[in-house]
Amino acid sequence: MAAKTKATKGKNSGPKPGEEPGKIVDIDVSSEMSDSFLEYAYSVIYSRALPDARDGLKPVHRRILHQMSDMGLRPDRGHVKSARVVGEVMGKLHPHGDVAIYDALVRMAQNFSMRLPLIDGHGNFGSLDAGPAAMRYTEARLATAAMTMVAEADENTVDFGPNYDGQLAEPLVLPAAFPNLLVNGATGIAVGMATNMAPHNLGEVVAATKYLIDNPKATTKQLMKFVPGPDFPTGGSLVDIEGIADAYETGKGAFKIRATVEIAKVTSRKQGIIVKELPYNVGPEKIVEKIAEVVKNKKVQGISDIVDLSDGKTGTNVVIELKNGYEPEEILEKLYKLTPMEQQFSINAVALVNGKPQQLGLKTLLQVFIDHRIEVVTRRSEFRKGKAEARLLLVDGLLKAIIDIDKVIKIIRGSEDAAAAKDALIKTFKLKDEQATYILDMPLRRLTKMSKLELDTEQKELKKTIAELTALLKSEDAIKAKVSEEVSEVGKNFGTPRRSKIA
Repeated sequence: MAAKTKATKGKNSGPKPGEEPGKIVDIDVSSEMSDSFLEYAYSVIYSRALPDARDGLKPVHRRILHQMSDMGLRPDRGHVKSARVVGEVMGKLHPHGDVAIYDALVRMAQNFSMRLPLIDGHGNFGSLDAGPAAMRYTEARLATAAMTMVAEADENTVDFGPNYDGQLAEPLVLPAAFPNLLVNGATGIAVGMATNMAPHNLGEVVAATKYLIDNPKATTKQLMKFVPGPDFPTGGSLVDIEGIADAYETGKGAFKIRATVEIAKVTSRKQGIIVKELPYNVGPEKIVEKIAEVVKNKKVQGISDIVDLSDGKTGTNVVIELKNGYEPEEILEKLYKLTPMEQQFSINAVALVNGKPQQLGLKTLLQVFIDHRIEVVTRRSEFRKGKAEARLLLVDGLLKAIIDIDKVIKIIRGSEDAAAAKDALIKTFKLKDEQATYILDMPLRRLTKMSKLELDTEQKELKKTIAELTALLKSEDAIKAKVSEEVSEVGKNFGTPRRSKIA
């Protein structure tokens, strides 16, 4: 195509600002490509691939949890079709295709992917070897643990921003009552960077968080006394763990996960290797297939049979039957080397902090969460204080009016309009504008049934609440103590014993 051409006659799209109608302008291709790629890279980094260090969620996960909360899909309610959830999320918050949304929803429901699942799924949500059923066949609701992520979002605890078309508001981060990024981990490939974070034990992470709140100058080594290493939902044994300390210090390091096995007699005459736990994201079918391959290629000798007895209830149970005369330990070492029974896990802890990607060590990850919770608790306390003060103002007005309820009714009946009635009430009972308006807006039946004793009790409770919240907001130490108390409560309610052994 020529660089320049005459303007076509008839209809055209019209000139853009600063351009002549119908004129084709020469541009620098390299500059245009650079700008376009940069815009794309920013979009991928901030809107898709990397989690926020505060709540540990990517935008799609955050939107799913928020929308499910908005739909009222709490743990005490019934499940609804996953397709309905996906449709609501896609239509209102995340217009990037139903497949991506459903994949994210499924992962949050899988107990072999998440150390603390956030969605309570009903139906076939897949296994390590097979994908889930279609969204029209599965059902979902928020898990109990997820309520600690979304609770209090309506109390001005977090900032909201416009959705993709500007018609709705969505949270830019969730309140998140526990360090979700550490507990559940994250993976993501952005442009020029990637993240790969291992899941951890909730109880251990909570203990480290509390210690850091009390000891802000704590070292990584001190925190590792509470968090010795990752804790995978599928168990396994952590070996070559020197890289864990590096990962916790710098945000980058590697270690290996081994299958948990038991050497025992599988028949009256033969010994065998029984695989009970596998490395993270490795399924028994893959193991059986790979062992069969190395036996066929004669890389491993001494194996007579492999039987996969795994099921969804009892977990992994792969029985490797051995020939007589072979040492099980020698065969096992070869299997670790030649099959996915031993896998390397590389930690690359990259997450968004203040809107920028950063590589984070253990202490920084915990500190970002603590700072976030301090802000959440502060904003929540201010909101609740303001709400209590607004209610106290109305109660005080009612207490003034309730003394002579007949006079209130007489004033209202004798006034020409609402404005005159309000002015008369303000003058007679020395009320504020909000108090008089509230009394006028109340149904008469409520006004007459009000008890002075009930109002007195409510007044005392409100004053007590306001005093407690005022004291809390004045003390930084008190807010930190509150954060520590609340994260401790989450650990107490949802903590489970460690599953992955550390060699």
